[in-house]
Amino acid sequence: MSRALTFLKTARKFQLGELIPISSHSGKGTRFLRWVLTGPRSRKNAGKSAEASVGASIESNGASAGDASAALADAPRAERLRLALQELGPVSIKFGQLLSTRRDLLPDDVADELSLLQDKVAPFDYDQATSAIEHELGKPVDQLFDEFDVTPLAAASVAQVHSVTLPDGESAVIKVLRPGIEKQIAADIRLLKRLAKIINSLSDDLKRLRLPEVVEDYEATITAELDLRHEAANASLLKRNTSKRKLVYVPTVFWDYSSPRIMVSERISGIPIGDIPALNEAGVNMKVLAERGVEIFFSQVFDDCFFHADMHPGNIFVDATHPEEPTYIAIDCAIVGQLSREDQYYVARNLLAILQRNYRLVAELHIESGWVPAATRVQDFESTIRMLCEPIFDRPLHEISLGHMLVNLFRAASSFDMRVQPQLVLLQKTLLNIEGLGRQLYPELNLWETAKPFLEDWLKRQYSPMNVVRQLQRDAPAFVHHASQLPEVIPQFLANQRKGLKEEQPQQKASSLNSVLIGAGFATVAISVIALPELPAIALFGLALAAGGLLLQRS
Repeated sequence: MSRALTFLKTARKFQLGELIPISSHSGKGTRFLRWVLTGPRSRKNAGKSAEASVGASIESNGASAGDASAALADAPRAERLRLALQELGPVSIKFGQLLSTRRDLLPDDVADELSLLQDKVAPFDYDQATSAIEHELGKPVDQLFDEFDVTPLAAASVAQVHSVTLPDGESAVIKVLRPGIEKQIAADIRLLKRLAKIINSLSDDLKRLRLPEVVEDYEATITAELDLRHEAANASLLKRNTSKRKLVYVPTVFWDYSSPRIMVSERISGIPIGDIPALNEAGVNMKVLAERGVEIFFSQVFDDCFFHADMHPGNIFVDATHPEEPTYIAIDCAIVGQLSREDQYYVARNLLAILQRNYRLVAELHIESGWVPAATRVQDFESTIRMLCEPIFDRPLHEISLGHMLVNLFRAASSFDMRVQPQLVLLQKTLLNIEGLGRQLYPELNLWETAKPFLEDWLKRQYSPMNVVRQLQRDAPAFVHHASQLPEVIPQFLANQRKGLKEEQPQQKASSLNSVLIGAGFATVAISVIALPELPAIALFGLALAAGGLLLQRS
């Protein structure tokens, strides 16, 4: 209850009710909620925009409470929302950061402002950190580590990091969950769910925000972060996937020192990727560095099906040992994205279709993939995509953002009832981060020149004869397993067919069964010949199935 009251006071202080849209169709509930979250206004210079930011107005010497209140009232809506989330604390900051990735739902000004939220909070006591470590690992800190730095390297909303030295002399860092964070997050999520449910029920306009789904996505993300074994496992897999390409280095996890609330990993040394002067001083080839970032993204997404989804500047360092061939160093693998083979295919085809300005194909792929309802009219969807994307192509190619193009595509799809696809949201967010970072390093970066050949080559490799054979070999055991169950399944299928057979359509039902048998038979033969030549009995079984289907068809 106290948390709800704190939220209400903060919402009224920052006039958050004005973020709720009002139209002639808005009901009393929407208007009442807007009033509750806004409260009485005391504005100075109403109607005039503030010339200075709210933070500067409040912190300036001699600013009175009235001046600060007026500055708050005059500040842009997005800035007020960001300041409110900062005041509500670290868990709300985390939610705001996640919300900033939903550019398919939010206006650009709100998404841009929320992306400025910094997950930095005051560290908790050294004694609490050592107590947690000793409880998790079962030994005193001085027996576990040769050295333990009592001053944290970093402190965030969920955990903080200390430097340590392992008994073998290896430099490492230890990440410790914040005491009591689980209860605080649980309380905030309960409140967010209630608010989302209320707002979602007020009007169709507010329902389009899909706040309950956004909160569910946040709950899944933050819950995974509360067990550091998830992050450790993510880091281990990313390291294994990327070790051969040598474009990015992921620190080693020391599993003997890790648990649900503790994670120990190798300490890295590098230049923060946002420190442009230091990179220039080290003589780093910025063009290569920017292009390698794009290559890392596409190779993780399409070759590995597993990508680091939190690639903001605070999580990336550069090894400048070889300035002409710089290497990325990626830390904090708590948030990762995964694509199924089907998603990979549709994302690659969609991106290529956008590059070719083939909006009809983009619309058809969205429907074919199931991202939007099957009943969607292709021509209407195509027209909406063209309306949003075509004006962007008036610019020179190197100025066009592929990430923002993807955002426009998702916005178009959301108006056609595209359901939330968490993996695609993470993909969009990561692409925007990589693209923005690349152009900060090398303003002339042309993502289109890098992306198009990669996607074309990936599709060729994916569906080359050799790769098809490899996929058949990989899936053959599962197919054989299911094929071996056909003698049990077919009688059941026949019984169901007889039971539901209609007198006016006997030929149609029989034809359906024949097709199933013939198709399954020939598929079994093909897979056996290609993937399992050492088991001729399976090919014979497939021939028998196909023959049975053909005999039934003749009779």
